[in-house]
Amino acid sequence: MAPTELKELKVQLQELLDKGYIRPSISPWGAPVLFVKKKDGSVRLCIDYRELNKLTIKNRYPLPRIDDLFDQLQGEKVFSKIDLRSGYHQLKIKEGDIPKTAFRTRYGHYEFLVMSFGLTNAPATFMELMNRVFHDMLDTSVIVFIDDILVYSKDKETHIKNLNAALQRLRKEKLYAKFTKCEFWLSEVAFLGHVVSIEGIKVDPSKIEAIVKWEAPKNVSEIRSFLGLAGYYRKFMEDYSLDCRTSHQSD
Repeated sequence: MAPTELKELKVQLQELLDKGYIRPSISPWGAPVLFVKKKDGSVRLCIDYRELNKLTIKNRYPLPRIDDLFDQLQGEKVFSKIDLRSGYHQLKIKEGDIPKTAFRTRYGHYEFLVMSFGLTNAPATFMELMNRVFHDMLDTSVIVFIDDILVYSKDKETHIKNLNAALQRLRKEKLYAKFTKCEFWLSEVAFLGHVVSIEGIKVDPSKIEAIVKWEAPKNVSEIRSFLGLAGYYRKFMEDYSLDCRTSHQSD
């Protein structure tokens, strides 16, 4: 790591220690670490759990189809988006599994006490939790995709009840939202890469810009990455499969 990254590593490790998310480890496991740049220019410490994930029995709990979620929003007029604070980190790991999360750094060996990003079963585990938390509200006033929560209603009066019920449910389950990232009482909301309103669903303009500005792929891996992003919005593109034929053939 560069000197600036080492400095940031020390800061983020201390933050994780102070929050009680990690502790020093003597585990025989030890995944490498790296930094990933965030949208605001800052960097996030990530753990490369690829070797651990290869040995992990996969949790087959299904994630919902995005199209099915959006089908529930037809005719809805009022929206509130709830962002959970440090999403995965709100789930504790079983004591016997903690050593498997160990990672090595220039400043020592550590292990997670809470669920870490990068673990192969993290999305399915969190999705199962959220479905249990909101089981009686799903498809009537709440949709959830992992840690993204959207409360919806046909009018303001109903939204008061729906939003209050959702927030009370989170409080009961001791799941905490990050208020600065929550958005309330919206007539139009950006959610899961789309913009939702009473008029329907459209692609988030920022995602269109990302596709337009994408550099021309130079190899198979880059082609796959581009098709992964573009394919997410295939239903908005006429003759998408036909346009992609050449790219798939080159793959």
